[in-house]
Amino acid sequence: MAERWSPQTPHEVAVMDVLRAVRAFSDAMERMHSGMKGDMDMNATDVAALRMLIMRENRGESVSPHEVARHLRISTASTTKLLDRLTQSGHLERRPHPIDRRARIVVLTDTSREAFYRHFGERLKGMRAMTMPYSEDELRVISRFLGEMSEVMDED
Repeated sequence: MAERWSPQTPHEVAVMDVLRAVRAFSDAMERMHSGMKGDMDMNATDVAALRMLIMRENRGESVSPHEVARHLRISTASTTKLLDRLTQSGHLERRPHPIDRRARIVVLTDTSREAFYRHFGERLKGMRAMTMPYSEDELRVISRFLGEMSEVMDED
């Protein structure tokens, strides 16, 4: 078991403040996503899958069922059940891969996309507005920090 860390220097106190802020941000994200779970009658894994699809769609990337399984860290059998459930409820479609016709991709339906933006639209607008006062250099540092933090948190 790791021993509890107590900051000793002003720099370590600042590090602790940042980690507390990350925890508070994570808690706020969880509360925001919990609201969507209730509104759309989904479990946490369903919402996580939809978030992944929205993010990848915004980057112009397609998503295979295997990538959903890897992202959610669930088995292929669990992924099949999840995709079946989300397809049946009208949240996504399975389509042929645009290049490899033997493969399939998973795509959000217009209805699901609209529900996502209806639920998160005002919050996303608020988040964009909150970032506007920061300089481009500050935003690059924040982006790098969050990216690196995500990588550390995703390590097995």
